[in-house]
Amino acid sequence: MRTGDGAVRGRSIGRAESFARIGAVYLLAFGAATVWLVLGPDTAWLWLDGLIADLIATVVVFAASRLHRNSSCYDAYWSVLPPYLAAYWAIAAAGEAEPSRVAAVLAVVGLWALRLTWNWARSWPGMQHEDWRYPMLRERAGRAELVVDLMAIHVVPTLQVFLGLVPVYVAVALPGRPFGWLDVVAVAVGVAAVALEYTADEQMRRFTRSAAPGEVMDRGLWGWSRHPNYLGEIGFWLALALFGIAASPGDWWWLLVGAAAMVALFLGASIPMMEQRSVARRPSYADVVARVPMLLPRPPRRRAAERR
Repeated sequence: MRTGDGAVRGRSIGRAESFARIGAVYLLAFGAATVWLVLGPDTAWLWLDGLIADLIATVVVFAASRLHRNSSCYDAYWSVLPPYLAAYWAIAAAGEAEPSRVAAVLAVVGLWALRLTWNWARSWPGMQHEDWRYPMLRERAGRAELVVDLMAIHVVPTLQVFLGLVPVYVAVALPGRPFGWLDVVAVAVGVAAVALEYTADEQMRRFTRSAAPGEVMDRGLWGWSRHPNYLGEIGFWLALALFGIAASPGDWWWLLVGAAAMVALFLGASIPMMEQRSVARRPSYADVVARVPMLLPRPPRRRAAERR
């Protein structure tokens, strides 16, 4: 998932040209995916058709990343793929699923995708920008950097997102129980998660405009959780799992796997990498770590100086 600042690579390219290039990349990627879905052989399973199309689009974006020598060509894929795949499954299933649930799922996924894509678009400097984690991963890989670029930066996140979307497939493409109270809970969780992410990003955006060098964010939502944006993201994927369980309660045990995998991603990789970098660049961040909980919110502890 895209977070944090990044490196500047190559010559400076204006934002208009950068958006034109990325737009062309994604038109090619999703065009290739759509050609497969419309003209490719029928696998007899809509979920497998979607997975193959997903991987085809990922390979096209990977090729663009290599061409531009910038793996951040993939950054927007996280937010634009889910509504594409959810809409395909809903249309291809031709009314098999509960209509009210389909509408609710598509609305929540669409709201999330619009917010995340807009947040990326307005903060993206252009094609000269690359997420700082990508060159680090490639450099550590040495001669295997191409494989790491393909798998760790492109394919594995694609599979991660697809796993999180499996409950969407169950909710919008398969017959299920009538729309009920758990669907209402899923809508509430999903909308609240998007609102949490939006508020956290806006607070961070205002802070970075006026922050002094070395200053760290520990106010607003960021004073109750060091990563409220990640908490909101986890809430969104949990909402998708709840939609799947609402449609097929007996399958709850595997419909939660995607949300659990997202939690593992954030706790095992994204958050530790971000925090190591923050402490290295801003030593005062160690005080935030000591006072503010990592994910689940609670009132922050007072600074050591304030307790004396």
